[in-house]
Amino acid sequence: PVTAGSLVVPYRHVIANKKWRGSEVAQKLQGKVRLIFEDGLGLMDFHLSNRTCILLISEAELVAGDEFKQRLVRFRNASNLRGIVIVEKTQISDQYYLGVQNLVVLELGMVLLPVANQGEASQLILQLVREQSRDRSTNPFLRKQHAQLAEPAVLQTVQQIPGVGKTKALLLLQQFGSIHQLCNVSINELEEVVGPTVAQQIYTF
Repeated sequence: PVTAGSLVVPYRHVIANKKWRGSEVAQKLQGKVRLIFEDGLGLMDFHLSNRTCILLISEAELVAGDEFKQRLVRFRNASNLRGIVIVEKTQISDQYYLGVQNLVVLELGMVLLPVANQGEASQLILQLVREQSRDRSTNPFLRKQHAQLAEPAVLQTVQQIPGVGKTKALLLLQQFGSIHQLCNVSINELEEVVGPTVAQQIYTF
C-alpha cells in the first residue's frame, strides 16, 4: 500500500525510501535538503512536501524487466498523491524508454522526466523542493513556473501526433492541460483549437 499519504513533510525536507540509502542520488541530496530515510514508504521512492512524491526508475530496473511497471500502475490506482516519474535514460536503457513513456504519460497520465544519471535526478528533486519552499501566495508566477516543469517531455510527446508541430502542441496543452485530458476531448473541442483537418488527425491518432 501507499503508506506515506498521511505523512506531512515539512518544507525543505525529503523523505526517502531506505533502499536509496548510500546511493548516488542520496549522497548528492545530503547537505542540500534534510533527507530522512524511512522504511514504510510503500511504492514510492521520495516524498516531498505538498503531496508530491517521486518514483525513480533506475537503469537497472528498466533492464531487469517489468516489475517497475506493476509498481507504477499500483501507485496510480492506490494513491491520491501527485506522482512524478523520473527515469534513468542511458545508452543501455534507451531501447526501453519509449515503452515507459507510453505507459506513464499516455496510459497513466503521470509526469515523466528523463535523466542521464542519478546525479541529474538529485538536481531535479532539489529543483522541486526549492519551488515548493517558496511562498506561492505572494508570487503569481511561481504556480505557472511549477506547472511548466514537465513541459519539455509532455510537449515532445504531443508533437509525435501527425500534423502537430510545436505551436499547435503548445496551444493544445494550454487549452486542455495534459495529455490525459487531450485523449478524452471531442473532435469539436479539438476543431476550436487547431481547425478541422488537424483535429481529425489528432482524433484518429
